[in-house]
Amino acid sequence: MLKAKSLYHLIVYSILFIIVLISFFTFIIISNAHEDLQEKIQTLKNDYTDNQKELIKNHVNYVINFIDYYNEVNKDKKSQETIQKEVVEIVQKLRISASPNEYIFIYDFNGNLVHDSVFKNNIGQNFLEIKDIHNTEVIKELIKASKKYLGGYVEYIWYKPEIGKQVNKISYAKSYDKWNWTIGKGVYLDEIDKLVKEKEESYNQKISNYTLQITSLTIMLVLYSIFIYKNATILIVNDVKEIGKYFKESQKDDKPINQNRLIFGEFKVIANYATDAMNNIKLRTNMLEDLNKNLEYKVNEKTSELTNLIESQKKFIKNSVHEINTPLSIIRTNIDLLKMKIPNNKYITNIESGSKIIQYIYDDLSYLVKKDRVVYEKEYLEFSKILTSRIEFFDEIALSNSLHFVIDIEDDIYIKFNITELQRVIDNNLSNAIKYSFAKSPINVKLHYINDEEIEFSVSTHSKKIEQQNKIFDDFYRENNARGGFGLGLKIVKDICDKNLVIIDLDSNEKETKFTYRFKINEDTSA
Repeated sequence: MLKAKSLYHLIVYSILFIIVLISFFTFIIISNAHEDLQEKIQTLKNDYTDNQKELIKNHVNYVINFIDYYNEVNKDKKSQETIQKEVVEIVQKLRISASPNEYIFIYDFNGNLVHDSVFKNNIGQNFLEIKDIHNTEVIKELIKASKKYLGGYVEYIWYKPEIGKQVNKISYAKSYDKWNWTIGKGVYLDEIDKLVKEKEESYNQKISNYTLQITSLTIMLVLYSIFIYKNATILIVNDVKEIGKYFKESQKDDKPINQNRLIFGEFKVIANYATDAMNNIKLRTNMLEDLNKNLEYKVNEKTSELTNLIESQKKFIKNSVHEINTPLSIIRTNIDLLKMKIPNNKYITNIESGSKIIQYIYDDLSYLVKKDRVVYEKEYLEFSKILTSRIEFFDEIALSNSLHFVIDIEDDIYIKFNITELQRVIDNNLSNAIKYSFAKSPINVKLHYINDEEIEFSVSTHSKKIEQQNKIFDDFYRENNARGGFGLGLKIVKDICDKNLVIIDLDSNEKETKFTYRFKINEDTSA
């Protein structure tokens, strides 16, 4: 879509549009006129040909009827030869037109010329093998057509005496079987060319008139558009400039626009709106300035309070994590001593399971506190060994929840990764599997090579379908609030995977939920 940047451009675009529109309609008019001419020419040709064919047919039938009548009257009085001679003389005198192009011709079935009022010197000669320029055996075709019950037409090229050259001709021939004669008459078709030429001249004259009228209309419209531009647009531009001048002056004083300097009533209405708008803007500007002074003070005050609160929270979490570690270590140590003295005690197993859960939560909180302050360097790790170790750590927690691990881990799988971050990915997946699995169901853990560059770690469980799969990795989101937890575990996993370009795939349905992680063996995240 064209965009006018000024009134001048708008007028230019309008003129171009008018020219294009008129050209389009001119093309349609000329095209329709041409199609109409072609239809008329075709109709003219068909009507002319049909009319001429009917005329020559009637004339030939008239001659045959006469010959038959004359023969019947005189056959008992005269010899056939005498009758034929008299018939030829009478036919010569029966010419309807004085034109040399309209004549009756008679051949016998052997191709001998019996009568021809134009080519009298050729009477008696045989023309059976004569051909036109298209190799049509004219006399043979005429004799063949004449032998049909109703006679027939033949179209060919023949010499026209009037103009002295070969032209299209169509002839009707019908036989008089009593004498083995072929009687015919033809008409030259070049006459129709004259009629077509007259129609084309009339068409060209009509097109010339159309073109002249359209050109005159185009010039008038263009001149009118220029007139509009030279007069109306100049006045409009002056009013626009006057309103613009007012906006500049209104920045210095509060005087309203002088409407006597405007011409069009529409712009006077705009000027009133402009005056009201400028007054409202100035009023609101003053109000905003006062409000901003108070708001800036309030924002600074609240920002300071929030900063202190956030710092206090960070300090509290940091101290809490530090304080949890000491009693947790004591609990774990005493559990190990109790297991040595009282092995296979289910109460001690439950206590150990609870302490491990606390240990796992402590590790998550510790990672959250340190992740923005500590650089987690990468090293080559034996993924298989670390995963096996963490499964052993969670084994007693699984048993206390009536669950068990089904392990499919390939040996000697190494990866370049940070051990703390890898442990967080493993621990959160194993912990969630224990937390959400149906009782007495297996937890399937797999680790294997995909190819020389990638490995795949997956954890699948029999649990409820995760309904909000697009939210499961969000902060503090929990699919089931009744199962406890902070909703931070999978967020930690997502952050670690994104940072290390690990691909995560989640597939959850009514029967199974499966988390799959695809690691690069030598992932370079510096790019």
